[in-house]
Amino acid sequence: MDLRSRERCRTRRQTRHTLALGEFTSKQYFHPEAMVFGPESRHNVSMSKARRFRRTYIREWRKYRGLTLEKVADRLDMTPGHISMLERGQRGYTQETLEAVASALQTDVASLLMRDPTDPDGMWSIWDQAKPSQRRQIVEIAKTLVKTGT
Repeated sequence: MDLRSRERCRTRRQTRHTLALGEFTSKQYFHPEAMVFGPESRHNVSMSKARRFRRTYIREWRKYRGLTLEKVADRLDMTPGHISMLERGQRGYTQETLEAVASALQTDVASLLMRDPTDPDGMWSIWDQAKPSQRRQIVEIAKTLVKTGT
């Protein structure tokens, strides 16, 4: 390879490297290790190969509260697109992000991750509808079930 060809290759490598670093220098709302894009985003990789994150119930909680993407985004000082990507599992999140989303949706972080508020047969939905005396009975029944297995 002649000197001119080597110089062109070196320049191309530097340009690709600079572009890759530039992807990570913009303001980030999420932890860099949890980002959807990475070194593979420099190439023409289809979105179907994009990393998927753990399932959450953010969308269900937003709809349960009767909020639009825009209203939640305004509360969190994020774009509706970021919220949508969080909901679809295409964007990573930090503990701080989850706490902010939970606060905006008037719930707790654990519920965002584990509880579908729209499931009427879900244990927590039943619990939320129970009166205090019924809750005590539910606890006693659960203890008996776990203890005896029946």
